[in-house]
Amino acid sequence: MKYLAGRLGALLAVVAVIGLLPWLTRTDPALTILHARYADRPPTPDVLDAIRTETGLDGGPLHVLGGWAAGLLHGDLGESWVSGQPVGPDVTSALGVSLTLMGASLLVAGLLALALAAGTLRRGARRRLTTTRAGVGAAALAALPEFLVAAVLVTVLAVQLGWFPALGWGGPAEIVLPAVAMGIPAGALLGRLLDDALPAAFAEPWARAATAHGMRPPRIAAHALRRTLPALLPQIGLAVVGLTGGAVAVETLYAIPGLGGTALSAALAQDLPVLQACVLLLLLLGVAAGLAARLGSRALLGPARADGALPPLVAPHLPARRAVVAGAAVLAALLLAVIAAGLLRDPLHADTAARLAAPSPAHPLGTDSLGRDILARLGRGAATTVLTAVAVSAVTLVLGLLAGFLRAGALTETANALPAVLSGLVVAGIAGPGPWGAAAAVTVVAWAPLAAHTSALHAQERAAPHVDVARALGAGPWHRLRRHVLPGVVPPVVRHAVLRVPAIALALASLGFLGLGTPAPDPEWGRMLSENMPYAERAPWAVLAPAAALAALGVLAVLTTAAVRGGRRR
Repeated sequence: MKYLAGRLGALLAVVAVIGLLPWLTRTDPALTILHARYADRPPTPDVLDAIRTETGLDGGPLHVLGGWAAGLLHGDLGESWVSGQPVGPDVTSALGVSLTLMGASLLVAGLLALALAAGTLRRGARRRLTTTRAGVGAAALAALPEFLVAAVLVTVLAVQLGWFPALGWGGPAEIVLPAVAMGIPAGALLGRLLDDALPAAFAEPWARAATAHGMRPPRIAAHALRRTLPALLPQIGLAVVGLTGGAVAVETLYAIPGLGGTALSAALAQDLPVLQACVLLLLLLGVAAGLAARLGSRALLGPARADGALPPLVAPHLPARRAVVAGAAVLAALLLAVIAAGLLRDPLHADTAARLAAPSPAHPLGTDSLGRDILARLGRGAATTVLTAVAVSAVTLVLGLLAGFLRAGALTETANALPAVLSGLVVAGIAGPGPWGAAAAVTVVAWAPLAAHTSALHAQERAAPHVDVARALGAGPWHRLRRHVLPGVVPPVVRHAVLRVPAIALALASLGFLGLGTPAPDPEWGRMLSENMPYAERAPWAVLAPAAALAALGVLAVLTTAAVRGGRRR
């Protein structure tokens, strides 16, 4: 009961903030309604007063919020300020579409995660894990933006080959491409986390005993999966909500009438009843997914969790391959060379005669749609993209660790249910657009996956016998935390945070593209992607350069952590 009460309280608080958004941003909702419904009528005081009376805005924000809550108790989600139609049918229809797409995307993500971890499962079940796996493929796939994957799939599989429809929603054929586009980044992230946790499971005594007893490798691999899944179930629950409400770009590209696009359109139009309904459904979905993950984790761990008999997952020391260290050094040198070469050029000079020019000696990486040198913009935008993303990642890591140790599950699930674009609109509306507002908006929601990961690992570590032994020997809480709990929690969460650096850079870029972040014409890698996506088929270099830079950033981060982890001895 306490579990549900905390989450419902957080849910109501967020919905109340959304309902007060026009007054928090000091905008007149009556003017928004007038422009949406009667674009040709002048905004005279009499007209605005009539709209306020009709919609109940004349009673003030608390009156509007109270009326919406009273209608909610009777199953009435209100009427749209823009269309004047009931909100319920449209929003529930959008939710059904998004849930269908989410289910297909989650299937793709699960299959990809298992494929990425298949090598570790196979070698671990046969006692052949000898070196640290860097996870380069997973890092590169996790760094790919969904809208770029979606655009490539449309161009190749729909337009050129004609295998699937390019637009629309209805039959099974329309689900395939958007599900693959959304499932690849999510599956890569889950696969990397799974691959990172499996060596510790295979190093436990039961795995050695099972091998000595002659148990078949597939059964050993299945037991290792069960051992590592409790820490990953919260991430799967968060992915359920993220794939439902955060698929704005994919839904827009494929013309899918889903909940994420509906929420974004309502936020841009300040159609509060629709926006409140979308956020409410996303938050309820987050509560349901979090509860399912919690129950699943308890079922997998069994009574060992409550009895303090769960052995800790301790990763064995696996030396890094020389190729990992060399690859990190080469990739870092290559990125620095490209950035240095770009800094010697003017990123704002536009040569209209060379718009979308192919790579040449004058423009080694080609030009964009305005004739600006891509190499120059790539180099000049490195500081903005990388430093901001790393700074936000560091802050989210600290917040995630604190929230996870404090077991702030209600806040975690609430924050995850809000798409970064939607939180950006709220923060920018209150504090004004700009790079600091965009960084704050991403930080508000980006700590949630790290907090969920921390909380799951913390629960397992607290259930380990050595913690009870330390308590019995007189060790205080701080000693137990520092010597017995933190070593098993912090390293995996840090590696998780590193893997999310490119995703944070893309979230910042999406806000900048909406005019809520770094203003144009300042160069920024994500903005370069967004600006040149309409010309991807005619000038692919304009998109491939920033996409490759983001993927290289993710791969470099993973290679560096693998080299450090493999070179550290216990």
